[in-house]
Amino acid sequence: MKKLPVSLALGAMLVSPFSMAKTVEAVASFTVLADMVKQVGGDHVHVKSLVGPNGDPHTFEPTPQDSQALAKADVVFVSGLGLEGWMNRLVTASGYKNQPVIASTGVTTRTLEEDGKNITDPHAWNNLQNGVIYATNIMNALIKADPEDATDIRLRGENYIQQLKNLDSWAKTAFEAVPPAKRKVLTSHDAFGYFGQRYKVNFLAPVGFSTEAEASASDVGGLIKQLKQQHINRYFIENQTDPRLVKQIASATGAQPGGELYPEALSDASGPAATYVTAFKHNVNAMLGSMR
Repeated sequence: MKKLPVSLALGAMLVSPFSMAKTVEAVASFTVLADMVKQVGGDHVHVKSLVGPNGDPHTFEPTPQDSQALAKADVVFVSGLGLEGWMNRLVTASGYKNQPVIASTGVTTRTLEEDGKNITDPHAWNNLQNGVIYATNIMNALIKADPEDATDIRLRGENYIQQLKNLDSWAKTAFEAVPPAKRKVLTSHDAFGYFGQRYKVNFLAPVGFSTEAEASASDVGGLIKQLKQQHINRYFIENQTDPRLVKQIASATGAQPGGELYPEALSDASGPAATYVTAFKHNVNAMLGSMR
């Protein structure tokens, strides 16, 4: 029998079992979801976000490179609830054979009537109770894709879920300390409905669930009147949307800028909202600052 050289034999003996473990190739639709996958999977997953930092998941247009990424993926994650209207076409074009994992499965949805139709609000992750549902679905999908690393993935997932639960309790307590009359925020579009439901904050916006929607002159006029009546004197821009309309409305009411929020796109790595957790903390602290 042919013997291995001593150096190779020793090398084989010293290889860590983790270096032999599978790395799951994952694709996520947008940055918030991609970060959650990374937090749960750690070194066991390599994740690509289709929509990049500060990108709008409503208006995103996939490229041939995105199609290639799906074709090579072990698992694809989407938020669902109508957020990624472009995803079905991309899955078909890529030849991806499996069904994407819908991270929002199990969420109790909210709807809004627009143009006589009931439309589902897709921004469920902005309520951290729903974030726990997302993380649980992600954890289970990664364990299915990589059962050899199930113990570590489960441990990471459970720790992350506990972190989200603690953050949820902190936010709820912080907003409860603010008088209800001051818990009012003007933003660019209606992306904080689940957040408002959970943390008892009243959000006003000129545009509905999708940034592709357009506000009518009567909608804008009615909103300006409401802002004046309710004495809302702070407005926020969003990192992924055009701020001109909300600034125009603020100018008509005398509202002052309260900063920038990150409802559906993380910042780049050097920004203040590079992860789901830091984005949530940033949003809460910015709103609380304006309410005080």
